[in-house]
Amino acid sequence: MGIDLDRFEGTVKDGLLCSICRDVLEDPLQAPCEHAFCSTCIRGWLVHERFCPEDRQPLSDSDLRPIFRYMRNDLQCLLIHCINHDNGCDTVQTLEQISYHENQCSLGQIQCPNHSKGCSLVLARHHLNNHLSTCEFRSSLCGGGCGYSVLDSERESHSCISELRTELDILRSEMVCKVEEIRQDFKTRLDYQRADMVEQKSVFQSQLDQFKSVTSQLQHEIRVLHALETKRRRDLERLEIEKKDIISTLLSALTDNKDDLGA
Repeated sequence: MGIDLDRFEGTVKDGLLCSICRDVLEDPLQAPCEHAFCSTCIRGWLVHERFCPEDRQPLSDSDLRPIFRYMRNDLQCLLIHCINHDNGCDTVQTLEQISYHENQCSLGQIQCPNHSKGCSLVLARHHLNNHLSTCEFRSSLCGGGCGYSVLDSERESHSCISELRTELDILRSEMVCKVEEIRQDFKTRLDYQRADMVEQKSVFQSQLDQFKSVTSQLQHEIRVLHALETKRRRDLERLEIEKKDIISTLLSALTDNKDDLGA
């Protein structure tokens, strides 16, 4: 949503108004067709539509860009009343500077700093100090030495020993929880390591069995090769004997032939 047009001094150019809410641009973005919108307005529009609300040209969130620098300068120079104008503040500043004033405006409505302790009062900033001096939920440091901040309404019932005992019980409980957390973490890690060791043992055993199988196969092949080598040697020896017999027979036959020829 844009900034309420009624808060501005003088006439605001139409180009500085959101094309959807028709208030002054807030956190403005611009479409490729140069129409400008409040970022909240146009993104809300694009949830359901896919075109520019002014000229119906195709438009998506990724097409949006910051407005031109001259437009941003014109926007920041607009004069605007403090948001607390209805509460009596007459301050008028440029849009660029107004937020700094509003964060400190004495007529601004703020929540009591003790709201987290139970105070629901919302009051003007200039009344805050008076309220804090009497707020039933204000607290101050205990003078008994426990170091706690105690609400004024609880000061009479405050007991340093009771508070310290409560803190000790809390610390003891936290320590027990922490010890249990560490024990569980250690057990988880130990279980993981055991499982990992079992898995590694299984892998190692599988590799060992495979190695034994390969070794056994190699030993068998070595025995076969040895037997073949022994057979080969015997065959060579037998062939050598047969060779010698054949040579001897041939020599004997040649000798007989010579004797016959001589005769």
